[in-house]
Amino acid sequence: MTKVATMRGTLMGFVAIAMLLELAMAVDHTVGAPSGGWDVSTNLQTWASSQTFVVGDNLVFQYGSSHDVLEVTKADYDSCSSSSPISTAITSPTTIPLTTIVSRYFICGRSNHCSQGMKVEVTTVAGAPTPPQTTPPSTPTTPSNAPPSDSPPPPPVTGGTINPPTPSSAMTLKMTVGSLLGFGFSVMMLLSL
Repeated sequence: MTKVATMRGTLMGFVAIAMLLELAMAVDHTVGAPSGGWDVSTNLQTWASSQTFVVGDNLVFQYGSSHDVLEVTKADYDSCSSSSPISTAITSPTTIPLTTIVSRYFICGRSNHCSQGMKVEVTTVAGAPTPPQTTPPSTPTTPSNAPPSDSPPPPPVTGGTINPPTPSSAMTLKMTVGSLLGFGFSVMMLLSL
């Protein structure tokens, strides 16, 4: 019986470590990657609809000096207005933490880039990521607990050198940890018989 209690204690330790790893496994989403970027030639709406953005993840914008990143309200996003941005970034790469469940709107404020399609809407969800959508939704959805668009601005953006992990490597690690925990739980159940 002592052996079983020791195994249970060890397994509980692994569960605690796995839960901490899950919290630490934020994914950096490089906007437009892998086949495009923050530019007028990338279909950013298609890219965004193929991603799942989870609280704790980051958006990474990589761009040249002819572009910038403005976070704007929904109304300014729809009209491509850059006159009153929530935040402005001019240094690439720009990293934007996704800290709350809400839809956020980003445009390029240079020239007429926004009207040429250089804008992206990002909706952040809670919890474990779900499989990405294969087609964009027919109508935009806003979570019922999302703050109004005139809410306080999100945390400031940062610029600097980053080496983002790819979403697939983060998901692989999460699945590996989950598989190991499942195996450990099965072993614990067999030992308790």
